[in-house]
Amino acid sequence: MPLKTVMHIDLDAFFVSVEQVLNPALKGKPVVVGGSTDRRGVVATASYEARAFGVHSGMPMATALRLCPQAIFLTGNYHRYAEASRRFMGILADFSPFLEPMGLDEAFLEVTGFESLHKSIYEMAQKIRARVRAELGLAASIGIAPCKIVAKVASDEAKPDGLMQVLPGGEAAFLAPLAIRKLPGVGEKTEAILKGLGIKTIGILARMPETALKHRFGMYGETLHRHANGIDHSHVLPPAEAKSTSRETTFERDTRDMVFLSGMLRYLAEKVGADLRRYGRQTACVAIKVRFADFTTLTRQCTLANPTDADQYIFQTGDSLLKKTVQADKRAVRLIGIGVSIINEPGRQLPLLNGMEQRWEKLNRVIDKMRVKYGFSVIQSGQTLQLRKAYHSGSSDFTHPPLQIS
Repeated sequence: MPLKTVMHIDLDAFFVSVEQVLNPALKGKPVVVGGSTDRRGVVATASYEARAFGVHSGMPMATALRLCPQAIFLTGNYHRYAEASRRFMGILADFSPFLEPMGLDEAFLEVTGFESLHKSIYEMAQKIRARVRAELGLAASIGIAPCKIVAKVASDEAKPDGLMQVLPGGEAAFLAPLAIRKLPGVGEKTEAILKGLGIKTIGILARMPETALKHRFGMYGETLHRHANGIDHSHVLPPAEAKSTSRETTFERDTRDMVFLSGMLRYLAEKVGADLRRYGRQTACVAIKVRFADFTTLTRQCTLANPTDADQYIFQTGDSLLKKTVQADKRAVRLIGIGVSIINEPGRQLPLLNGMEQRWEKLNRVIDKMRVKYGFSVIQSGQTLQLRKAYHSGSSDFTHPPLQIS
């Protein structure tokens, strides 16, 4: 049995790169895509020219404007990005059916045994990059390794517009000299704790006793130890095998307007419902996420009496949880989200549906078809129509780039 080989393919500066394809005059210039610069928008993507001034994703747009006032600031067109992502995933699917999207602009491919079709896995990766460049005009960086975690780090190290392969047995040596922040899953808080312990590189982390890490971080300590040593047994999972799907958005201004919050939740619930129906799946558990102005974050969930993929049930359950959470608190809300767990068993027993459920099922599938053909905003409920008043840009997408299937 051949050793497993995994690719991680990542489109460089995705949103900006799509904008540069649409408008070549933007190439070679500092470009920032994100929210409004005069409100509480955040940077979604910055070109490498803008990054040279310290601009990075997740930064407040006002800070980006201060660091790089000469940059070209764009609010972006997420429908264009979604279309580019669809075509990108289509290219990857031509090379291997074992595809796990990780967002609009990145994915894992299981490519074990594909050498016979392309002479080598390295050459296969070169062909992928060439097709992405020729058909989309975008640069793709690719990491190749025996496992997902190392392939991800390799693609990051290959940026921009590069290709890196880590051969079997060389995983730990490849990771060892890198800063601990480059290990996926190590955020600011974990990095600060590790540095406080004198752990600055992945190699030092790998040499730490697993028991010590487990004592400090719990079960996550075991994961840190494995990943630092280049060990990752997780599989490349197709979208249909996903465990959950969710959507969330951060508001430009904190709010306690329940009409607005419910309208936004309805919009997010419709996105989640569309995900379920796209993959022929249902849910039996709905969860909401609320982040208040002081960054306190609460989650609440509810188990449903019967599995469903209906927007209406998902929203009603989430809205009930939202109202209980917000009305019991005096703080304004900064972010809301809604998600569902996925039952990985296709189909449903139609005779068990009542008349209202059957009508909703038919209605949602008709709406799905129209939205695929004409765009998501072609049909809106009364609750989501009022969102347009709060978004002065006239955009038909009222959220930041959506969280993807996970």
